[in-house]
Amino acid sequence: MAQRKGNKASEADEIIDVVEVKGSQVSAGNFFEQNQKTISYVLMGLAILAALYYGYKHLYMGPKEKEAVNAMYKAEEQFAKDSFALALENPGGGFDGFLGIIDNFSGTKAANLAQYYAGISYLNLGKYEDAIQYLDDYSANDDVTAVMKNGALGDANAELGDKVKAMDYYQKAAKAENEMLTPYYLHKVAMMYYADGKTKEAAEQLEIIKNKYPDSNEFKDAEKFLSRFK
Repeated sequence: MAQRKGNKASEADEIIDVVEVKGSQVSAGNFFEQNQKTISYVLMGLAILAALYYGYKHLYMGPKEKEAVNAMYKAEEQFAKDSFALALENPGGGFDGFLGIIDNFSGTKAANLAQYYAGISYLNLGKYEDAIQYLDDYSANDDVTAVMKNGALGDANAELGDKVKAMDYYQKAAKAENEMLTPYYLHKVAMMYYADGKTKEAAEQLEIIKNKYPDSNEFKDAEKFLSRFK
């Protein structure tokens, strides 16, 4: 034990010493005997928490999740038709739009997906601040949805004139290993560099497309731009 300094330190050390001595004298058997009631309450509490969690997950969230999916299909239908305003608030037939799904089915996977749909809808409607808000709230669950989220955030920030943020999101999207999406966002990064007069950096992105993604839609465009830089 460290050397004691002053009366206050001595008193504190004495308390520690007493606890240590008493603790060393209590066997495991004595501990359970002396604390049996407390332990029983703790175990009972844990059992209740486990039961509540199971009930919440399977008896409440399960049916609610199914209800949310069924409620959202009309909004998805309007979204597929590019009827973004209707998809957000009034898809028809008495069904919830994406905003209603978010409000009425909070905590479900469907409500989370509705955040993404809402963000893309606002992006297409030219309401870029709203798009960013909903896209930020969307929790991407896999690499593909993460790429799409970052790409959409890049688009929204680009439309708002924030090139720094747009570039950051596009670069995040381009880091994914996806045969379709990666070259698409590499091309966007390249075009942003090109627009800023940074032809060397633009060429580096286009070379990646040329060498790694020869079957992509961006391949021919990459070759065309690279020929300009030579």
